[in-house]
Amino acid sequence: MNYQEIAEKVIDGIGGTNNVNSLTHCATRLRFNLKDDSKANKKILEETPGVMGVTIGGGQYQVIIGSEVRHVYNEINKHLTPGTNSANEEEIEGQKKNIGTRFLETISSIFTPILPAITAAGMIKAVLALVVAFKWVDNTSQTYQIINFMADAGFYFLPILLANSAAKKFNCNPYLAMMVGGILLHPNFVTMVNTAKESGEAIKLGFLPIYNATYGSSVVPIILAVWFMSYMEKFADKYSPKMIKFFTVPLIAILVTGIVSLVVLGPIGFHIGNGIAAGILFLDTHVGWLVPMIIGAFFPLLVLTGTHYGIIPIGANNIMSVGYDAMIGPGNLASNIAQGGAALAVGLKSKDPVVKELGISSGITGVCGITEPALFGINMRFKTPLYAAMIGGGVGGLFIGFMGVKRFASGSPGLMTLPVYIGEDGFSNLIYACIGAAIAFGVAFVVSYILYKEKPAETAELDALEPTVDNAKDAEMISFFSPVDGQEMALSQVNDAAFASEAMGKGIAIIPSNGTFVSPINGTVEMVFETKHAIGLRSDEGLEVLIHIGLDTVKLAGKPFETFVKNGNRVQVGTPLVQADLNVIKAEGLETTTPIIFTNYTEFSKLNILNKTQVTSGDLLVEVGK
Repeated sequence: MNYQEIAEKVIDGIGGTNNVNSLTHCATRLRFNLKDDSKANKKILEETPGVMGVTIGGGQYQVIIGSEVRHVYNEINKHLTPGTNSANEEEIEGQKKNIGTRFLETISSIFTPILPAITAAGMIKAVLALVVAFKWVDNTSQTYQIINFMADAGFYFLPILLANSAAKKFNCNPYLAMMVGGILLHPNFVTMVNTAKESGEAIKLGFLPIYNATYGSSVVPIILAVWFMSYMEKFADKYSPKMIKFFTVPLIAILVTGIVSLVVLGPIGFHIGNGIAAGILFLDTHVGWLVPMIIGAFFPLLVLTGTHYGIIPIGANNIMSVGYDAMIGPGNLASNIAQGGAALAVGLKSKDPVVKELGISSGITGVCGITEPALFGINMRFKTPLYAAMIGGGVGGLFIGFMGVKRFASGSPGLMTLPVYIGEDGFSNLIYACIGAAIAFGVAFVVSYILYKEKPAETAELDALEPTVDNAKDAEMISFFSPVDGQEMALSQVNDAAFASEAMGKGIAIIPSNGTFVSPINGTVEMVFETKHAIGLRSDEGLEVLIHIGLDTVKLAGKPFETFVKNGNRVQVGTPLVQADLNVIKAEGLETTTPIIFTNYTEFSKLNILNKTQVTSGDLLVEVGK
């Protein structure tokens, strides 16, 4: 691989060195912050030998190279002016981006970590509605009331959950931020507000009036409050004497932020949230079919551009403000089901075993709510399934909109979360949701099956690239052992398009149950990344392996990782490589799923994946041979 030649072509493809604000790399991708994305030529980049793909999102123009990315990065580095590149993700965050990109990044960073809590609360509500509908539990019983307040806790205390994730985004103390959330939710304050509403007298803090609003289940007020606190904390830290800083910084940050939040920021956020809800209700009343249809048709394009993070919180805000979401979630349901249907049609029609396997597996995960494998592995790859998915999603969304289907809780839209459409008035809403999903799936499946044409040349090309699968034992096979305890999963199910599409190579993935990673082969350490989240190995037989611990963990700048080897070290099966703190990774809202990629698999003709479920460090997982 000629790294210099690849670097020069990549520079041309991204619009030249003058178009680069900053550059960094993770284990597999060059991550550019460009001055003008329109100057980049995606087609040139994708046609460049050595470039596996291009993806745009989160304010970055990402060029997928694979395990050789460091070498290409170093060559590009030589052409950039000093100070252009950045060694880590934190510095990139400081680069200037347009307001839309920064807004989407902020919303995504704040909401993504709390989705499990919202989903848990919503699913408990859905199950509760189900058992009431079947008359297994009476809604006046203590059992119902206890389980109901358990679910309500996730929504009512949402400001505290948001405070924690917002603090991490705004780089301030998360415990002080959660205390601000507690101020907004304190029962004494709620009692004062209710009393003031009854008496008609305003609440006053000295001469400062406090608006009569409560903030349980609210979203915008706490985000504004934590954003303000991040500046107050820095101000207090800068000007407080060093000897008493431990006391003065939290004192000033909380006292000032608490007052400003109650008097100014809380009311502003309260009216913004209500305004959003009022706008959604207006659309729901007058053109209720429009938004679900648009979301159903165009959500795949929003995912491709990363802008879907800007609308997902609107659905959550609707549920918490008016009790249901009739637009974002229902439209997204139609879109996800349609994408799964389109990919499944390709899998059933294709005669190529690789496309068939990927189409069927990604189609199933798509209808269950995880669409990235279908979107990037099949629909975008062959184009016509994408068109079919958009048509099916639009038609399904139109039906859902006309029937006024409502979602009463959050969750990844798909078959697994259909119970969130159960309302207290029975099953009619759920039935319409199911019919809409069936329409989206059926239309997308039929259109995709008709439009997809498999070219003979395309099949031959795929066959040439794909190693044969041989279940028989071979004396010359290279044994690859598990590097960690955990649960094995197919690479196509990994929640990252670059890995799931197998653009960087064949392999497997493991959800680790502990953080101890050891060598799976006898060979040499080729590369230990600076951020310690990935290691490249080369076996004595020439097999190149990339172990990428977690998804997007390059952002953590090495914090949860301790490495025990260096570049060039000899290793044997079982040699300790890395100790990862999985709890730190999870606390940052990231997945611990570890893709294991055979980056030069095309040099081998036989690849036998044993397909286990639970694995233990040292178990035989894969056999590779020439």
